[in-house]
Amino acid sequence: MVLKIIVGIIIALYPLAVYFGLQVFEVKTLGLLLLGVLVLRMFASKASMSGQLILMTAGGCLLASAIVFTNETLYLKLYPVLMNGLMFAVFISTLLWPPSMIERLARLKEPDLEDDAIEYTKKVTVLWCVFFVLNGSIALWTVVEGSMEQWTLYNGLIAYLLMGTLMGAELCVRFWVKRSKGAVDV
Repeated sequence: MVLKIIVGIIIALYPLAVYFGLQVFEVKTLGLLLLGVLVLRMFASKASMSGQLILMTAGGCLLASAIVFTNETLYLKLYPVLMNGLMFAVFISTLLWPPSMIERLARLKEPDLEDDAIEYTKKVTVLWCVFFVLNGSIALWTVVEGSMEQWTLYNGLIAYLLMGTLMGAELCVRFWVKRSKGAVDV
């Protein structure tokens, strides 16, 4: 559990690690470090590796391998773009093959969802799909057109603030919807 948390923090700090790491290490060294962190995530999560986490870890390992073999900064900077693309793929696939991702998460707390709650979770899943497309597009812009400082600022701070804002706004809307329906457990 502790290892999972440490690995999660390291992955969340990836843009900062790249920014500062490039001042000290060669690109391929950072690629090897990323590969090591992803392998660590596999071992730390092996008991609970979902198909989605396997897909994201495999995608990250392929990109890390490209970083090691090419020694190109471009591939280091593509990691957030790849993760947004894979998250989009995971979320959109659950709309095509239900239940939706948000419904799956909601059922962890409330196994018996009513039909209107299931419809709500589909809409929230669509919203997250839109978020991943927009966020990934901006991340890609920072790779292609932005400076290293812009890339780091967006992918290491602004993207997380936007994600947190979306989560917070959705929680507020969910609270309001449940309350307006007279739900006791809000």
